[in-house]
Amino acid sequence: MKILERGKNLQLSSTAPLEHPFGQPIYPVLLRWFSKKGRKNLPWQLNKTPYRVWISEIMLQQTQVRTVHDYFLRFIARFPTVQCLANAHEDEVLHVWTGLGYYRRARLLHKTAQLIATEFKGEFPADVDILTTLPGIGRTTAGAICSLAFDQPGVILDGNVKRVLARYYALQNPTIEKIAQKQLWQWAAYNQPKKKNFADYTQALMDLGALVCLPKNPKCLICPLVQRCQAHHQNLTHLLPVKKPSAKLPTKSATFLVFCHGSTVVLQKRESQGIWGGLWSLPEVEGLPSEPKFTRFSQTTFNVKIKNYEKLPLIRHTFTHFHLEMHLLIINLTKKKCLPADAIWFDLKQPQKLGIPKPILTLLKGLAENYQVSI
Repeated sequence: MKILERGKNLQLSSTAPLEHPFGQPIYPVLLRWFSKKGRKNLPWQLNKTPYRVWISEIMLQQTQVRTVHDYFLRFIARFPTVQCLANAHEDEVLHVWTGLGYYRRARLLHKTAQLIATEFKGEFPADVDILTTLPGIGRTTAGAICSLAFDQPGVILDGNVKRVLARYYALQNPTIEKIAQKQLWQWAAYNQPKKKNFADYTQALMDLGALVCLPKNPKCLICPLVQRCQAHHQNLTHLLPVKKPSAKLPTKSATFLVFCHGSTVVLQKRESQGIWGGLWSLPEVEGLPSEPKFTRFSQTTFNVKIKNYEKLPLIRHTFTHFHLEMHLLIINLTKKKCLPADAIWFDLKQPQKLGIPKPILTLLKGLAENYQVSI
């Protein structure tokens, strides 16, 4: 195994264990470690139910535990049962979710709650294959629900687990590649317990990745797997998992119109697809501010002729795949206009409970300060 041009070109020889798992399964060692060092007091671990496990697993997708902690408590306080969530309006679900990001998760969560309430009589199925047919539940989430909630076999492969296994077996391929994915799933299945302790093992594996086998500066000296970790023995820990070079994020621009009348502003519901899908946002015109373009949009969509406007400071927001430069124009209206069906007057003094993107909510909070109110 050799490293060429360290940090630029990682090339591992074919002697790396890529085709089959090797050695003894890791679950006995991990279970012993978990009994002493594992996390056991996270909010979703207390009063554990399939519903609470499911909510936490959806929230934890692409989001760190410290961020999820308070959102989970707030969400459960408002929607304590799957029936409560199923009965809620989507706008309220998105409102409680506001700030957590990846809003499609919340919409699919709501849809699944309705299916659980109607098709499964409020009971979660303890079956991976059935769970993966539900909106927003993939193979890893289904495995986590089965193992954590029901203490049944359920294989998981989230980011933490991929990192642990890629280092333990010195995986030579970027984890995003299909061949690596297939191998990782095989290793994940091979290493889980055979008869019992599925819940503790799943949590142990996630905890090891979150607390010890960190992306940077892993704590190898206190790792329970250090004796058999191939990356550690070959001094490759800092180079694994192998990552494909990340492309530079492109920058897009959009113009947002802030129609104001007194303490109210116009919000428009976005299409379910695309960024901020299903949320309430400011009316948007794609691209840099172009007076002919946004005045035409204003006239045709809201029957408003823009004569004067004020530019606000540029807001820059980063999504997973691109940067967005938000150009904001304030247009003060002398009277309220009748709005199309997908738009409302949002009152800064008495705000409705709606799902609003965080950058837009931050702007609205700034406007609300003029009226000495908070939203």
